[in-house]
Amino acid sequence: MLYKDLDVYRKSIDFVVDIYKITESFPDSDRFGLVSQLRRAAVSLPSNLAEGSGRNGKKELINFLHIARGSLFEIGTQLEISQRLGFVSQDDYDKLEERRATIQRMMNALISSLRKKGENHD
Repeated sequence: MLYKDLDVYRKSIDFVVDIYKITESFPDSDRFGLVSQLRRAAVSLPSNLAEGSGRNGKKELINFLHIARGSLFEIGTQLEISQRLGFVSQDDYDKLEERRATIQRMMNALISSLRKKGENHD
């Protein structure tokens, strides 16, 4: 499986771009706080998918997908905090949260699919 062909990978890359754009407007005083954390967590999504794809087998890929999925939960928390602090509008928060949830569903589906394939070959 080539990770660059996966819809979840492409959506993750787009999401990283969205996070970078939205955090551009955060206060300069927060550059090393939420901005840094959000960006690192977002970049970890496609990065873990790519790294897991380059490892040996489905089991390692699933492990890296779990790590990426954990980053999605981290992003959800950080976006909520950003919205409550007034760094992100409710409208932008809703859009980003919808994209985050979509990627999470896609990762869950990919994990389930890989597990089923593994069960069929054991």
